[in-house]
Amino acid sequence: MEFLKKLDGFGFVIGRSILGIYFAGFGSAKIFFFIETLSLMRMKGVPFSSILLPVTILVQVLGGIFLILGRNLRFNAFLLCALTIIINIYIHNFWTLSGDPAQGHEFQNFVKNLAICGGLLVLMSKDKS
Repeated sequence: MEFLKKLDGFGFVIGRSILGIYFAGFGSAKIFFFIETLSLMRMKGVPFSSILLPVTILVQVLGGIFLILGRNLRFNAFLLCALTIIINIYIHNFWTLSGDPAQGHEFQNFVKNLAICGGLLVLMSKDKS
């Protein structure tokens, strides 16, 4: 068990970096697929999509980078967690897809995002800044 305790710091840095890469990567992808993402947001009924897409990109890219760098972890983890919950509600709304073959896929994405939120909540609780 002593060996595992020595890995705590390393695991924390790797874990937050993986989460950071996830958010920075998907935020960057939204830049390259801006029109497609905007169309999806409008189709899903996201209000103010033209304004919220650039905000989402900014939060995901900068928040992801800050997670990797270990800067303002508590605030950035909170912001990314809140954004992920909002994305879940609007984009991965599996409960509206009864009988649609996409329902299972959206349910899987919804649950995956909940797990990511769990990781972000752990980051929020472990940051001492």
